[in-house]
Amino acid sequence: MPVYTVHAPVANGAGLSATDKFVFVRDGFHFWAMVASVIWLLWYRLWLVLIGYIVLMIAVHFGMSAIGASRGTVFTVDLLIAILMGLEAASLRRWMLSRGKWRQLDIVVADDEEAAEHRFFERWAGGRGLVNDQWAVDRGAPPPTRNIPGQPFSKPPPPLPQGGIIGLFPEPGGQR
Repeated sequence: MPVYTVHAPVANGAGLSATDKFVFVRDGFHFWAMVASVIWLLWYRLWLVLIGYIVLMIAVHFGMSAIGASRGTVFTVDLLIAILMGLEAASLRRWMLSRGKWRQLDIVVADDEEAAEHRFFERWAGGRGLVNDQWAVDRGAPPPTRNIPGQPFSKPPPPLPQGGIIGLFPEPGGQR
């Protein structure tokens, strides 16, 4: 399932009350960022990244022609840069949002962006919403573990096989 990060603007006094301005950024590979990098960067208004991308591509092409690289080598390098752009597109978008005074509010796992919005706002409206224009989620609690009774993952550990531990160490707590 895709993972989405939720970002809200903090500039211009809008704060967290401007829910229509929240941005959901999907983590993972972005095909269109790989295929049409310049158009993708323009679409999401990533101006600094676009300038850096253009400078990088000019430098790579100039450097490759200066060393006399073949067309196949230049194509391979261009393809690798395009794949890297597709892999890092979401990170670049989150970086530009953080530079633009946006704050990451939450992380949501959902099938698509609409489902992510639905899950986020459902959880937000369920008593964890705004308190004095601040996000009221307890981020200090430990994650659920097997050893804490009452936690969702609390259940007895699976039974050991008859011979004891499976793996490199034949007995629990034995010498390594």
